[in-house]
Amino acid sequence: MAAASVDSVGWGRRVENAMTLDRLEVSLDRFCVACQPYGLSLFRFITGLLLFQYGVAKIFKFPAVAMFANPPPLIITAGALELVLGGMLMIGLLTRITAFILSGEMAFAYFLGHMLKTGEPVLHPLNNGGTAAILFCFACLYLWTAGGGPLSVDAAAGATGRLRHAGDARSHGAAE
Repeated sequence: MAAASVDSVGWGRRVENAMTLDRLEVSLDRFCVACQPYGLSLFRFITGLLLFQYGVAKIFKFPAVAMFANPPPLIITAGALELVLGGMLMIGLLTRITAFILSGEMAFAYFLGHMLKTGEPVLHPLNNGGTAAILFCFACLYLWTAGGGPLSVDAAAGATGRLRHAGDARSHGAAE
């Protein structure tokens, strides 16, 4: 009889611990959902900052990086895009179109500058040095779909794309 009561007490504690973990998971989920828009803004800023640093290194040669010491015109053009559009991405100005252009630039950089740089295709990113280009390509592709987040010039100006246009349609009595 004593063994049965010990088992029931142990079972009760397990159920109580499981309920506490469920509550903790729900609380963590709520917290993460509340922070998600700000995480998006931080992601946008850091992605823009990293692209901006490549532009500074290619155009202004700071910091001095051996691979950008004497760049060809195509690399200088890429640096100009990264400098200007990376800065726009940092502040969240015209985020969607900026991110779309940068995503295309990074795809172009991967295929032309990494995969085909030796003349013979080297497909694996670890072997051709294109890992960062792929990551930037898809990070910018995500930002194109997600927008800049609440901490951006776009959000401050109220330029949220389809929401602004949907509001215009409602204010003019047009059907959506």
